[in-house]
Amino acid sequence: MLHIDSVVGDRAEPGLHRRLHHLEHRGAVETVTIASADMARRRLRLTTPKGEELAIALPREQKLFDGAVLLIDDDRAIVVRAEVERWLRLQPASIADAVELGYHAGNLHWRVRFEGECLLVALEGPAEAYFARLDALFAGRSIKSTVVTQDLAA
Repeated sequence: MLHIDSVVGDRAEPGLHRRLHHLEHRGAVETVTIASADMARRRLRLTTPKGEELAIALPREQKLFDGAVLLIDDDRAIVVRAEVERWLRLQPASIADAVELGYHAGNLHWRVRFEGECLLVALEGPAEAYFARLDALFAGRSIKSTVVTQDLAA
């Protein structure tokens, strides 16, 4: 198991970018995809695409981010990629529906953000599970819903 105790830097830094570019031509860069919910963690275990286990234990002043270089040497590199995040976009038709929707989302401790008059709920499981929790709220109301994806690196 490979122990990672710090982030080397950002893949966009000119020096690291050049080194990574040369390693990519040799197929020596592994990308580990991390769920957005895990990006804030300082300790976690992962497996690289080639099957190597990683134990990450970062100091308090460091955090993972899309493009974080975890390892780079003459032979290989390991880079973090943030998972594409899925959101449930809910657009209530009235202020009353919006208030009740906000109450339910808060009561269920869902991670949300706002986009104009829409409430976006981060999907950390199947969308059907979220719809099932909101069935009673949707009954007899006009709340439009769609599932959208957002690449956090974009």
